[in-house]
Amino acid sequence: MRISSRSTEAAALILISTLCLVILLNKDGHGHAAKHRAPRLGGATAGPGRHDAERKSAHFSWSRCERNASAANVTGFASLPGHVQNFLFYRHCRHFPRLQDVPDKCGGPGGSADVFLLLVIKSSPWNYDRREVLRKTWAAERLQGGAWVRRVFISGTAGAGHEKRKLNTLLRLENREHRDILQWDFDDTFFNLTLKQLLFLEWMERRCPHARFLLNGDDDIFANTDNMVDYLQSLAGNRGDKHLFAGHLIRWVGPIREPGSKYYVPVQVQESDSYPPYCGGGGFLLSGYTSRAIYRVSPSITLLPIDDVYMGMCLERAGLAPESHFGVRTAGLPVPSSQLDSYDPCYYREILLVHRFLPHQIYVMWHGVRDPQLRCGGGRGAA
Repeated sequence: MRISSRSTEAAALILISTLCLVILLNKDGHGHAAKHRAPRLGGATAGPGRHDAERKSAHFSWSRCERNASAANVTGFASLPGHVQNFLFYRHCRHFPRLQDVPDKCGGPGGSADVFLLLVIKSSPWNYDRREVLRKTWAAERLQGGAWVRRVFISGTAGAGHEKRKLNTLLRLENREHRDILQWDFDDTFFNLTLKQLLFLEWMERRCPHARFLLNGDDDIFANTDNMVDYLQSLAGNRGDKHLFAGHLIRWVGPIREPGSKYYVPVQVQESDSYPPYCGGGGFLLSGYTSRAIYRVSPSITLLPIDDVYMGMCLERAGLAPESHFGVRTAGLPVPSSQLDSYDPCYYREILLVHRFLPHQIYVMWHGVRDPQLRCGGGRGAA
């Protein structure tokens, strides 16, 4: 009986102790929860954490977009090239999982106004050599003339099977080292350049909404970003809060109907025989104001595979117009004579950008135009 009594007492003590411990832990748990929840009622310090969670769920959870089989019912569909058929099957798809991100590139949404010039460089996964040269030359992140210059490469996926996995690994390793890669899980092809632009604009709206100005260009251009900063700083009354869309202006043209052309756009893709004014897609400058205007109207405009024309369509819908800038030469830079060196830095020291250059040419030209010993004369300069 004594053993039974002692056992009963021991059991009672254990039970009471357990209940007290549960009460204390529960109270402490609620206290911690309250501490974590309280700032979310409106404190500024809680905003980024909450929004980051929302953004992650919004941008990493997109399911694979299904093809629109009804596109095959379009008249003449069977006669179209395979890449055009594929475009029509997936034309409705605008959201894809993001594989690489740089959420803090602009210092967060609140700090993004400190970014004066954001370099947005379209680059295929294959083009590692181009990205490496640009990081060391005109796309170097720096404080230029008191203005911050930042850089992102925007990309999709390329190859298949093992090759695709290797290229994805390459971009992941690059991003780990340089923090400058935005990649989405779609095929990085010429006909998907418009999609790439829209995915970037969506990213900018959330991650870098107040960047002042942008250079949007290819990874095979030579861009004198020193001159760009000077030009943008010289704009009277425009700190990125007013309209700007400047480049090589193209007008009075329409879709190319020749099936053998890289730019072939059949009537099944666009019926109209005319395009609105637009700037060549090799490279153009725009303000943060204009990039937001394009993003806002883009959902109402059916995708067109020619990305620079699509930008022109968005501008037209927004009631804005592109303009020509003499220093943007996306069709190349002519020199006075075939006997002269077409890569003499004197011809490039005053321009904004030229399309196209090979990686080694970019490297040499960048150092050439910045050489303090450079002396030009006798008609050498921008033609």
